[in-house]
Amino acid sequence: MTKLSVNINKFATLRNARGGNLPDVLKAAKDCERFGAQGITVHPRPDERHIRYKDTRDLAPILSTEFNIEGNPIDSFISLVLEVSPAQVTLVPDAHDVITSNCGWDTKKHKDYLRNICKIFKARGIRTSIFVDPDTEIIKHAADTGCDRVELYTENYAKYYSVGERNLAIDPYVNAAQCAKEVGLGLNAGHDLNLDNIGFFKNHIPHLLEVSIGHALICEAIYIGLENTIQSYLKELKNN
Repeated sequence: MTKLSVNINKFATLRNARGGNLPDVLKAAKDCERFGAQGITVHPRPDERHIRYKDTRDLAPILSTEFNIEGNPIDSFISLVLEVSPAQVTLVPDAHDVITSNCGWDTKKHKDYLRNICKIFKARGIRTSIFVDPDTEIIKHAADTGCDRVELYTENYAKYYSVGERNLAIDPYVNAAQCAKEVGLGLNAGHDLNLDNIGFFKNHIPHLLEVSIGHALICEAIYIGLENTIQSYLKELKNN
């Protein structure tokens, strides 16, 4: 079964919009676990506009499932990850001013840099994943960095799926998944996956270990509740 890691950033966005501690991000993370999530993801950014560095530190000792911290490996992020020592770190090439992640790494151009970053985290026993577009050459170069996994950036899949172009949506990801398997990398995926498109994706992507879903999941939970939403994702990931 493909694991579901819930990205809880949007709980923090809502909290920060009003001040105070509603919703309680720590409780939300524990509730996600209680409702069946097999992991919790956070993406702390330097401006702390949603998840704060303190949230990340506070979450680490209370979680019972896999903790995944994603972000651009600037110095403060590296220090945070080494301090918290999560199960997994996902390297994302975010510019400081982007609203959300909008591209994967150019692993050929940044290979030496990524190799050094992966070495730092793997020396501490932290599984390292690199956020990439579904490009076989990019994935082959990712394998040279020493990372353990790649996470496929799925925005284009979601875009084409939403207009009925399912084959156009899925084909690059099938090829990317097969390439990852051939070069010995584990496979994760995330970005704009939702209850409408996750089943088709899971059904066609071999060797998919984990999906990280946040924005859509929290939006869907507004209508059908957090527990029902998580259980619906687990059903899609299990049965398709």
